[in-house]
Amino acid sequence: MLVLGLAYKKDIDDSRESPSLKIISLFQKKGAKVSYNDPYIPKLTGHREYPGMELTSVPLTPALLRKSDAVVISTDHTSYDYDWIVKHAPLVVDTRNAIKRRRKNVVKA
Repeated sequence: MLVLGLAYKKDIDDSRESPSLKIISLFQKKGAKVSYNDPYIPKLTGHREYPGMELTSVPLTPALLRKSDAVVISTDHTSYDYDWIVKHAPLVVDTRNAIKRRRKNVVKA
């Protein structure tokens, strides 16, 4: 699983109270291997609410998108090319209404 955006809102470098952290934590507890990409937050270490969570942002590539079971848009940074992401990902869960046109591999959440 790949989470896009760790910041609590678009185009900032602050992860405090970010819903992404809860999403990552819940999936990890279920045994999922979770990675994230965020151009504003290259590394996460020692978060107050999730002290053991240490992650590093991974490069966003077509290969990464293809191999991810699901891509969750958690922060809708303006730097993301959503058409490109949808083109390469098998499943996109859009929690931010970032993808405007209907696509068969996109689920709104």
